[in-house]
Amino acid sequence: MQVIKRWLLIFLFPFSIIFKSNAATVDTVETYSASMKKTIKAVVITPDNYANTQALPVVYLLHGYSGNYADWSRSKSVIVAADLYQMIIVCPDGNNSWYWDSPADANYKYETYVSKELVEWIDTKYKTIKDKKGRAITGLSMGGHGGLYLGLKHQDVFGAAGSMSGGVDIRPFPNNWDMAQRLGKLSDSVGNWEKYTVINLLHLYKPNSLSIIIDCGTEDFFFKVNENLHQQMLYRNIPHDYIVRPGAHNWQYWNNAVQYQLLFMNNFFKSSAK
Repeated sequence: MQVIKRWLLIFLFPFSIIFKSNAATVDTVETYSASMKKTIKAVVITPDNYANTQALPVVYLLHGYSGNYADWSRSKSVIVAADLYQMIIVCPDGNNSWYWDSPADANYKYETYVSKELVEWIDTKYKTIKDKKGRAITGLSMGGHGGLYLGLKHQDVFGAAGSMSGGVDIRPFPNNWDMAQRLGKLSDSVGNWEKYTVINLLHLYKPNSLSIIIDCGTEDFFFKVNENLHQQMLYRNIPHDYIVRPGAHNWQYWNNAVQYQLLFMNNFFKSSAK
């Protein structure tokens, strides 16, 4: 187990050629969800030499509440990483869903969409490694919850999962971020709130089945729930990387954090290919 508490300057980069000129391609595509019977946009970032490759690993990178599929495409760190690590990065639209199949609203089946329909669509349209050894998922805030929620529930699909500033325990926030619309009010639907929160899914972890990285700033309103998750994972002997440093719930933090996440995913892909 590797637990990392790093007190770093916010602009410290994990790879030295971050300012390298790159030619990664950023495309906006329209995917289809049969479960929701609608078209959903996503950004797909492919590395500069994609045309000359045979099969590449894929990182599914999730946005936060009130964001959309285009958010991560504005991050230079993400674009550079696609070239540097020769990976495909897919940024789906999560529509404030918390990436659940909502038990309260049948129009929200984003767990099915991301973990099944989108993965199958990407594997059909792009030159991907069609195996969990070549798939990872992570995100920020709501997407950090989504990265671990989908990773833990679908260890047959994703081999690595991460979270940046993630809402990894939703129960302290019953009136926030449309969650009651997706799960029902906490006072009426306690079972849903217990069942759909990441910290209560650790029993699903299968040994050596999922590589996990968690990152949260000390000034973040989600810091306490991330600390609690870390302690629960230690108690259960679940291997994970845990990164803590000064920072708040903002893009300054995430543009830095995503570099460590994608480095972690690249290392996972390399180790899985051996």
